[in-house]
Amino acid sequence: MRIIKHYLAFLIVLATYVLGYAQYNQSAQPKPPTVEDKARWSKQGRELPTRELLQPTLDKELSTFVPKESKDLAGDMRGAASDVLADLASRWIAAFRVYYPNVHISVPPPYSGQVGAKELVKGDIDFALVSRELVPSDIVSFKAKYGYAPLSIPIMGGTYRHFGFLDAVAFFVNKDNPINELTFKQLDGLLSTTYYRGSAPIRTWGQLGLKAEWYDKKIEVYAVKPWNGFEEFVRERVLCINNTTAKRGEWRKDLHFSETVFPISPAVASDKYAIGYSGLAYLTPGVKLIAVSESETGRIVPPTYDEIAKANYPLSRLVYINLNKNPSKVINPILNEFIRFIVSKEGQSVVLDQAVYIPLRVSQSAASLSLLGLN
Repeated sequence: MRIIKHYLAFLIVLATYVLGYAQYNQSAQPKPPTVEDKARWSKQGRELPTRELLQPTLDKELSTFVPKESKDLAGDMRGAASDVLADLASRWIAAFRVYYPNVHISVPPPYSGQVGAKELVKGDIDFALVSRELVPSDIVSFKAKYGYAPLSIPIMGGTYRHFGFLDAVAFFVNKDNPINELTFKQLDGLLSTTYYRGSAPIRTWGQLGLKAEWYDKKIEVYAVKPWNGFEEFVRERVLCINNTTAKRGEWRKDLHFSETVFPISPAVASDKYAIGYSGLAYLTPGVKLIAVSESETGRIVPPTYDEIAKANYPLSRLVYINLNKNPSKVINPILNEFIRFIVSKEGQSVVLDQAVYIPLRVSQSAASLSLLGLN
């Protein structure tokens, strides 16, 4: 039975590698955006990527949107959006007005998650659609002004491997490395100085179970220099406890840090004893994807399209709507209805129709509603 189990695990990882390798040969490697690109995206939003050949299905258990307010509900609301969310924002607003024609929601340019987060702190907008977790400094600034943290509610999954559109994150090694899977505890022992997951320091491949020529070889770790969206995501998911910053994990200082994510995959491909992480859109030939588990007894999950679309892969990403919700006050009824709509079957159908991001599963939708106290 153990042999069969290990053989099946090998086949899963092999399939993951083949899928990743197919990606290398199907599309050009992404390049850092130019100043002109950023200026254009700020004004009109980012151009949508080519659709994946594979597409998710809508979770049949998602709740149907039933308006709670009178159709006479009226008012204006202003939001902000990242450049990669401008298109979806307009689609959601148009679909929502079918239910509430007297509600007017605007999400004007400039389109930038950073600008939107700062406007939320200033109080100039009602919500910010941001395609990543908020910057820690934004949270600190917000709490300093209001006395509580902004409320971040997941509204859809990130993408599988679309460049710039919140692709899933994966760890990878050189193609010649025999290791296939790692736990978050092992990764924390390798990456951090805080070891909140209970690991001892890990510095050699032998400590991760490799033998023969690998046993005493130092693990060369390639990572993104703080602060960066990829870096912060890995820190919160792997180095911290319960995906919060209550016990904020700290990186080792002797890692091979780069200013951006672009050089990491090429560096691992050229270093036999290396490991690194990036979004799936940034992979280059010569690396092998690693399956991961959040716990030592949990399921080992590879970063395949299927596992990401089903929200099983623990390094999948989420897109958030961020708002100023005073814990002692009731949310604006317009905003309340708008968020209920977005996470409903109808709102997630808009996501499915755009065919870029991945719709929420019913458990994720329920969790989002719970954050508003709507379950």
